[in-house]
Amino acid sequence: MKKKHAFLTAVIMLFTFNGFALLQAMEMINNMQEYKSETIKLPKPVEDSKTSIEKALLKRRSVRSFKDSPLKLSEVSQLLWAAQGVTSPRGLRTAPSAGALYPLEVYIVAGNVDDLPAGVYHYRPVSHELVRVIKGDRRTELCAAALGQTSVRNAAAVIIFAAVYERTTAKYGDRGIQYVHMEIGHAAQNVFLQVVPLNLGTVVVGAFHDDGVRKVLKMSDREQPLYIMPIGRMK
Repeated sequence: MKKKHAFLTAVIMLFTFNGFALLQAMEMINNMQEYKSETIKLPKPVEDSKTSIEKALLKRRSVRSFKDSPLKLSEVSQLLWAAQGVTSPRGLRTAPSAGALYPLEVYIVAGNVDDLPAGVYHYRPVSHELVRVIKGDRRTELCAAALGQTSVRNAAAVIIFAAVYERTTAKYGDRGIQYVHMEIGHAAQNVFLQVVPLNLGTVVVGAFHDDGVRKVLKMSDREQPLYIMPIGRMK
């Protein structure tokens, strides 16, 4: 136990020495408990496809109706990587972030995904894995929190973006709130473009009860849900 506390103290000191990143160090420590839960290593994402960025932009549409058919785990992996995947040895990600502070947290509610039991999962970008938060299908509860929008219930899986504002406002003050909102748009557009080569559909849902979403996903009070993106095969 003493060795564990010494390690945690060293982590805090290291990040504090490097500047304002004490909050990030504390976030790492708080998340260590989560790793005691079941983790699922995701397949390696594909870094090239036959679909050009121009074609993805041309074909991007909001889709609210889906087939009752499963997603592949490889498709879930690709979508999460597009949202917040790490793309450099420095830890930079697929979406730009003010000060490279990365305030976004990504969850997925899986209901009909091959090789992924139904449940709520938290995405870990650095290790490219999922940590299970809750067992069982929670799409119906999430649909209720989203004012009954049926695309949430009928999707094979649902990606949820949340933000920890303090990661950005600790450096940029109130202006950081605007930067977080810019970042969430970047990440969501990445998902929109990524569904095109996968022949999937999605839509951004912004109308929901914040507390209801937090309850369904067991989010911390510091996390603010911002976007819900149902994912499924187009009819």
